[in-house]
Amino acid sequence: MSDEGTYRVVRNDEEQYSIWRAGRDLPLGWYAEGTTGTKQECLDHIGAVWTDMRPLSLRKQMDAAAV
Repeated sequence: MSDEGTYRVVRNDEEQYSIWRAGRDLPLGWYAEGTTGTKQECLDHIGAVWTDMRPLSLRKQMDAAAV
């Protein structure tokens, strides 16, 4: 399968990121984040914005435990 084409960055409720081919229906629980481009452009964007790989629920739990 070719990597050519347009992709979009998607994110779930746990603030985890992925890419999905533009024009395809998103799986349940995933939402378009707003960035579209080539596969590499989307992956580069994710690399820049997803700096904490922990799921949101774990970050909240750890923050609460630290108080």
